[in-house]
Amino acid sequence: MFLAESAVGWAACCPPYNFMFLAKSAKSAKKVWDYMEKNKLLTYYRERISESSGIIEREYGKRDYRKLAEQVNRTIKNTHEQILNTLLQRAKKEKWSNIKTLETVLMLTYTCDVVMLESRNEVWQYDYMSFSRRIGELWEPFCKLCFEYPIKEIELFVPPLFSEVRDDLTSEINSYINKLNITDKQKEDLKNYYKKVWNLVTSGEIKLELDLHFKFITDRFNVDFKSGFGSNEKGNTNRLLMVAAIYKSLEQNYKCILLVRSQENQNNHYFQTLKKSGVWEAYCGNDTYNKIFEYTGFDIKKWITHHIDWENDLSEKTAEYFHRKKLDKYLVW
Repeated sequence: MFLAESAVGWAACCPPYNFMFLAKSAKSAKKVWDYMEKNKLLTYYRERISESSGIIEREYGKRDYRKLAEQVNRTIKNTHEQILNTLLQRAKKEKWSNIKTLETVLMLTYTCDVVMLESRNEVWQYDYMSFSRRIGELWEPFCKLCFEYPIKEIELFVPPLFSEVRDDLTSEINSYINKLNITDKQKEDLKNYYKKVWNLVTSGEIKLELDLHFKFITDRFNVDFKSGFGSNEKGNTNRLLMVAAIYKSLEQNYKCILLVRSQENQNNHYFQTLKKSGVWEAYCGNDTYNKIFEYTGFDIKKWITHHIDWENDLSEKTAEYFHRKKLDKYLVW
């Protein structure tokens, strides 16, 4: 790990925490609402962090980097939520089109992510494990915005509880057994065997909720987003296989879709296990963005190509650090 876990390690490995890397601007914050331009949004987020830096330092000190990182992220998130709420109110009042709303929300989210990464890295530098995990945490909600503000007619739905599915299947099986031309004892034995199978399956909790659930035309889609398969994913892979198998057993037209950020040759054999399982449709890289375009009507890959430029949008200090530590490979969206 790049940083030692203790405060002593922090003091030895890293320079004192300083927010001065955040640029100041003479422009008024209200200009954000006039233009919604990337540079103005970046400046606005950075200024908000700069305004809060003194309060955060006084409360947590300069050496408690974990708490500092937590508070920095919280400050940026709160600022983002305030801007987003104001924006959506304006969009509703002025009757913006879906595509204008979505594109503006994407820009708000991306610029927030830029400042969040560089601010967190300033107080607690990323290693490859924490950074790869963080990119996954940012990439998923970014992509989901296309489904929250879709161009096409899609509808989000709440996934069923496993207990409901289990009870429905049990009732269906019991009804079938009761109609069999066998003795009552044989019927009871069959039901008991069925219960034993459920007991094996439910030895641990099964969660049918995935990252996204939506209806498109006549089908219901269950979607799991993944930044990449680069480590031991055995437990998660087995869970996904079981969840998809349960959905496939239901009468509704459920389809399970796996959308992965990284290219196929950058993923390990666990991805191939899911892709070849017969219960998951798995897509990587550009194919992922093509599926999002197919379902939502928004070409997110085109938007990313035109607007996302991590190397130049991040502060020079942060971009240099990510490049030196070979973390910039995770910024290929």
